[in-house]
Amino acid sequence: MDKIDSMPDQKFIFGSVQIVANQMDTMLERELKAHNLTTKQWLLTVVVANNFDHDPTIKEVAKAMGSSHQNVKQVALKLEQKGFVVMEKDPQDARITRIKLTQAVDAFGREILEKSVIFTDKLFNGISAEELAMTRSTLKKLLINLEKMDQKLK
Repeated sequence: MDKIDSMPDQKFIFGSVQIVANQMDTMLERELKAHNLTTKQWLLTVVVANNFDHDPTIKEVAKAMGSSHQNVKQVALKLEQKGFVVMEKDPQDARITRIKLTQAVDAFGREILEKSVIFTDKLFNGISAEELAMTRSTLKKLLINLEKMDQKLK
């Protein structure tokens, strides 16, 4: 019997999530390097584009990314230098900074759309809709548990 097959499910899943994340990060870094972007910079643009119907605050983006305010601010500043975002003070409260995507994000998205579709199709090859739904449900629960654990640490 293979050692991995005898490993408890929780241990296998925990380790596998780490490995999958690392491998995806490595592959994305390789692809994004040609566009002078890091995976964290790319992820910030994806999170803003897909999670908000308004220009979000740094705090909102940090929460959505599971990151700190300071980390998001640093990534956003780099993206601002590259012309992908504009950081603007909130008109009602100057203490709040909002992140606004620029047209450069749309152009970049159109440029890599075909590559991302191919990558995603290959990544999820052979995985049924039922398996995807179960994985989604499990990951949502893990994210909820992580949020609860984080709240207890604060």
